[in-house]
Amino acid sequence: MDLADRAVGFLLCSISLSIFTYYTFWVIILPFVDSDHFIHQYFLPQEYAVIIPVLAGVTLLCFLSIFIGSVMLKSKKKKA
Repeated sequence: MDLADRAVGFLLCSISLSIFTYYTFWVIILPFVDSDHFIHQYFLPQEYAVIIPVLAGVTLLCFLSIFIGSVMLKSKKKKA
């Protein structure tokens, strides 16, 4: 395995772990902390905890549908 591949893999794992930790803290722990606590200034309002993943999921499904559709059209053209 090339060193660059390992570095990219480590970077992607680190970013994923950071996002997971941030989101978990934001959604699970933060609602039990007083609203006037200073930690709330580092997080978006609670509504965004639902809106952001829904938008990300819809975007992912749109791109996946476009990709599958384009692959199906290309394979249909090759058969004809």
